[in-house]
Order: sequence, then C-alpha cells, then structure tokens
Amino acid sequence: MIYENIIQPFVDYGFMRRALVACVVMAASASPLGVFLVLRRMSLVGDAASHAILPGAALAFVFFGVSLWPMTIGGLVAGLLMALIAGLITRITSIKEDASFTAAYLTSLSIGVLIISLHGSTVDLLHVLFGNVLAVDAPSLFLVSGIASFSLITLAIIYRPLVVECFDSGFLKAQRGQGAFYHQLFLVLVIMNLVASFQALGTLMAVGIMVLPAISTRLWTKNIDGAIGLSMIFGVFSAVIGLLLSYHFNLPSGPAIVLTASAWYLLSVFIGSSGGVLVGLFPKKHFHNIN
Repeated sequence: MIYENIIQPFVDYGFMRRALVACVVMAASASPLGVFLVLRRMSLVGDAASHAILPGAALAFVFFGVSLWPMTIGGLVAGLLMALIAGLITRITSIKEDASFTAAYLTSLSIGVLIISLHGSTVDLLHVLFGNVLAVDAPSLFLVSGIASFSLITLAIIYRPLVVECFDSGFLKAQRGQGAFYHQLFLVLVIMNLVASFQALGTLMAVGIMVLPAISTRLWTKNIDGAIGLSMIFGVFSAVIGLLLSYHFNLPSGPAIVLTASAWYLLSVFIGSSGGVLVGLFPKKHFHNIN
C-alpha cells in the first residue's frame, strides 16, 4: 500500500522523478531565502518580485515560444530591472520599499498578461502563470540545480551580514555603506530563485514554495538556524505530498504543491510549538509551588 501510493509513481515514471528532483532542489534553495524575507518583513516584496519577471518571460515567449533559456534570461533581466527601478524610487522619494515594489509588481503583472493575451492563447497564459512541474526536462533540471548551488553558496558567504541586518540595519550602513550591497545581493538571489521556480511552478506559484514554509517555521522556532533547516524540510515535504496529490487525483501540480504548503501553515497555526493557538491556550508553567 505504501509502496504503491508513495514510492511507485517515482519509480515507474521519469517525469515524476524529474519533477521530484526539481521541487526538492527548489525547496532547499528558496526556503532559506524565504526565512530572511519573513524576518525582514519583506514577504510581499518576494511576491512582487515573482510577478516582475513576467514581462521579460512573456516577451521571450512571443519571440521564441516556450524555450528555456530565452524565457529564463528574459525573466531574469525583467526581475533585476524591476528591483533596480523600485530601489531607485525608494532612494529618491519618500515611498517605502514595499510600496514601490508593489507598484512595480502590479505594473509588471499587467504588462505580462497583456503581452501574452495579445500574442498567445489562454493555454499559453495559464502555462506561464502556473507552470507545469511535470513537464520539467533535463535542461531545466540543470538550470534549477545551477541556480540553487550558486544561491546556497552565496547565502552561506553573506549569512552573517544578513543576520546582522535583520536585527540592526543601521550597523552595516555605518560600515562604509555595506548594508546596501548585501541587501541588493540578497534581492538578486531572491529573483534568481524565483526565475528558476518559474520554469516549473509559474509566476503565481513560484513565491509560494519560497515564503510559505518560512512563515510556518516562525510558529515552531525563533532560532534562525533552526528556522532555515525547518523551512527546507517543510518545503521538501510540501513538494513531495503535492506531487503525489497531483498524480493520484489528477490535479495541477503547482497549485497542489503550494496548497500543501498552505495546509501545513494552517496546521502550524494551531499546533506550532512556538506561538501556535494551542500553546497560547495551554501555556507551560514556569514556576512551581514547592509547598
């Protein structure tokens, strides 16, 4: 029973194995970045960045069709350009970063949908917005794995400055303006991971595998190292369960994965050991009467 329902789909079908590898790699790479997005109260910035890649991917789709490298390069250029423009607006005006990213997100999403609608079909639009992880091929796996490797190595190098900036952003700013450098590098990693996830999950779903596991970890631990480890576990768990649900019940794979992560988040709200509802209803006793 366990073998037939859980293991056999990945043994019998190559597309399921490729989807599993892609999702595990994406979860391991994107979830730690989600932890820092949550700590820095930038969750909506991640959502905005995921949609900012749409115009570039849409233009590449119009000229090259569903082609891996043109859509990847187009999405990466569009995402980085949006981050640059949003950051510039924040610096030269009184608008906060989250507001400028939100404005850029709405504009980018509208432009991308308009481009695909004028030059494609409803099926093309759904493919770009929601992706198809079951259609991941070998070149896509190499791309996802390469971005994940670069992201994890870079994150390990800048880990300490990022932690410092989460709790005392003014300290790094005083160190020859290094805070801005690490902040921009962090955003580049976020956009790169969203572009990699976009190939499988689409622009609307890509941010889900990044942010939802990270939000769930806040209800289980307050330790950053622990949160990063748990976010990876939650992300991989959501990917595996979502793929199996997609296979057995003929569901869209991307939404199934993200909804699994959402279900785990809701469960964490109630049973999380560090801020869950049940913990609040039945707090631990800190003092005991010895008489």
